[in-house]
Amino acid sequence: MQVLTGRNACPTFMQELLEKMVGRKIDVYCGGASSLRGEVIKVEGGVLHLKDNDQKLVFVAVAKITVVWDARDDDHRAGFVPFSGEK
Repeated sequence: MQVLTGRNACPTFMQELLEKMVGRKIDVYCGGASSLRGEVIKVEGGVLHLKDNDQKLVFVAVAKITVVWDARDDDHRAGFVPFSGEK
């Protein structure tokens, strides 16, 4: 698994890494309580183009990406587990 953090990576290096991941399913974290998942379609002009499970395109500014890693499986999601309110 490749993990790259924003603290030790410049946007150019992140873009080069993402360009090598075209066709792979990845999780992308930009901060906050959630992450994005999708297949890397292309990286162009500082923008990551992802296709999600519903075949919708998602566009992410490469400079805003903090961490990226290979998606492990469809059921696993990074971030917080939603609270159901049941005990």
